[in-house]
Amino acid sequence: MSSLSDSAFTSLPVREEMMAKYANLSLETYNISLTEQTRVSEQNITLERPSHLELECTFTATEDVMSMNVTWKKDDALLETTDGFNTTKMGDTLYSQYRFTVFNSKQMGKYSCFLGEELRGTFNIRVPKVHGKNKPLITYVGDSTVLKCECQNCLPLNWTWYMSNGTAQVPIDVHVNDKFDINGSYANETKLKVKHLLEEDGGSYWCRAAFPLGESEEHIKLVVLSFMVPLKPFLAIIAEVILLVAIILLCEVYTQKKKNDPDDGKEFEQIEQLKSDDSNGIENNVPRYRKTDSGDQ
Repeated sequence: MSSLSDSAFTSLPVREEMMAKYANLSLETYNISLTEQTRVSEQNITLERPSHLELECTFTATEDVMSMNVTWKKDDALLETTDGFNTTKMGDTLYSQYRFTVFNSKQMGKYSCFLGEELRGTFNIRVPKVHGKNKPLITYVGDSTVLKCECQNCLPLNWTWYMSNGTAQVPIDVHVNDKFDINGSYANETKLKVKHLLEEDGGSYWCRAAFPLGESEEHIKLVVLSFMVPLKPFLAIIAEVILLVAIILLCEVYTQKKKNDPDDGKEFEQIEQLKSDDSNGIENNVPRYRKTDSGDQ
């Protein structure tokens, strides 16, 4: 594999003063191997500060790989061939390198190498990822809480906290609002303390880390409950228990009353029978008159 000259670093339009500024940056190399069995592969690259990069794709195939064209793309745009590209063959293996300098956020993104239309290797270049609490943070009115974000093995230039006003992110300024405190024990972490919580303090919060090559942010959900909220299920259970006990007591009273007065039903039947007999007697005592025709008189 042939060596690459330093002129390869001029593959992207960089002003001379920038080249001088980044001349002492170290070179970082990343490789993806592709075969007929592994036709597609991806690799994530984390960059915190400007760097020289060498991205290399190794293609191994049984057919004549030299008859295929190697192309490179950034995101979906085709990269023009410059001194930053170098392609060589050794046996049945084809090597393709792309060397360039990453010095701003516009150069971050997805770089892909293609051999023909079937073999593809992709390098995802991004700034360090910020981590926070994955699950919603639940607390109560009147309390204080602390939201925390951090990134591993990185040193952000600065941290910024935002909160949602429904449609947009609003920066949190601790100098204006004494409800908040922002601090952190280490440079790779930040903590937002929210004091004297109200229900309206609940919602979405974002922590954002700024790096020389871009920004990274994380979302944290804060839920603020009143003290009546956890009591509602308990009160509902108590109400159900009281209702159930009342029904049981009424059933017990009714059953006990029937046991103490077993003849109530018989007395009612006797009264109804007497009424019936009295009505029959009245009907039997009514005198009957024989109707005679006027012609007989």
